[in-house]
Amino acid sequence: MSTYPKLMVVASAGGHWVQLMRLRRAWRDLPVVYVSTEPGLGDIVRAMARDEGSPAPAFRAVPDANLTHKLSLLRQFVQVLGLVLRHRPDVIVTTGAAPGYFALRLGKLLGARTIWIDSMANAEELSRSGQEIGRHADLWLTQWEHLARPEGPHFMGAVL
Repeated sequence: MSTYPKLMVVASAGGHWVQLMRLRRAWRDLPVVYVSTEPGLGDIVRAMARDEGSPAPAFRAVPDANLTHKLSLLRQFVQVLGLVLRHRPDVIVTTGAAPGYFALRLGKLLGARTIWIDSMANAEELSRSGQEIGRHADLWLTQWEHLARPEGPHFMGAVL
């Protein structure tokens, strides 16, 4: 049995994913499950781990979804629920969008420690999901110093 925490790191494909990948050295030697909305990203994650001499991480894809497509959002929620229940992560880290929101909320209900890092793209205001997730995250971060507040989100630097 491993004494290291099991991580689940979650982000939608695109900019959210790029920012999450820039953080991967923080969990380099930990057991990790990557979750995203683009199945092909699994090959990239495994290749990066191989190049870095790290263990091959698990990767799971969930459907892409947003608020305008409610049925897809429901499918995504159900799949994220299944992954959180199956993998039982100790820690969930996300840079956002819907799958990260669902993973964080569900993981928190199961006792996981949670970290939300709002996307760098949200320079004027927090993302919608970032605004709603704050009270549920153990650590709630923004990448823009002027968006930080004493009650959160907090600013500790930018990923990009």
